[in-house]
Amino acid sequence: MISNNLWKTNQQLAKACLFHPFVQGIADGTLPQKSFAYYVGQDAFFLRAFARAYSIAAAKSPDWKTFELFHTLADGVKEELELHQSYATKWEVNLENVTPGFSTRRYTDFLLATAWSNNIGAIATAMTPCMRLYAFLGQQLATPEIPEHQYSDWIRTYSSQEFEDLAQKLEKVTDSYADNIPEAESIYGYAMLCERYFFEAAWEIRI
Repeated sequence: MISNNLWKTNQQLAKACLFHPFVQGIADGTLPQKSFAYYVGQDAFFLRAFARAYSIAAAKSPDWKTFELFHTLADGVKEELELHQSYATKWEVNLENVTPGFSTRRYTDFLLATAWSNNIGAIATAMTPCMRLYAFLGQQLATPEIPEHQYSDWIRTYSSQEFEDLAQKLEKVTDSYADNIPEAESIYGYAMLCERYFFEAAWEIRI
């Protein structure tokens, strides 16, 4: 399957994200709250663009089943935003007034440009890395068990079977509709790089 091959090809970037100090700080609970608060705001901005991309993909879907699938995936984004809102309330982050950083804007502009100008195979390919990477990170950080600290809910959300199921649903769309392999490789790899830079931008805010 193309989604599995793309994931394997990008293992170096996946591991770079896993062992990035931002993610490791979430793993052991030592990440400075300033860094995580910035991330929460930026990720909320990103997730809203992600939901819009799902809506565009739904409108372009060739059949009702795929249309419904994209709306199911968009509902998953709503649940992620609820988690972000709980952190935002706790740490007084205003999610309605987020100024996107350079790394955030680069990622959302890429996603929305891909959504508006391509078919659902390319759209799903652009969105799959985020879902697969977060499922991977959550599952890795939850092994052998979910630690108890201020970021436990983050690990619990992304290590859940529910999130894994959503990632697999999106990968199936990629497998079914991504028909241009070189294009898919380029899109997927760029999205993975955006993920790496996203964590780096949040890490840099700690000081």
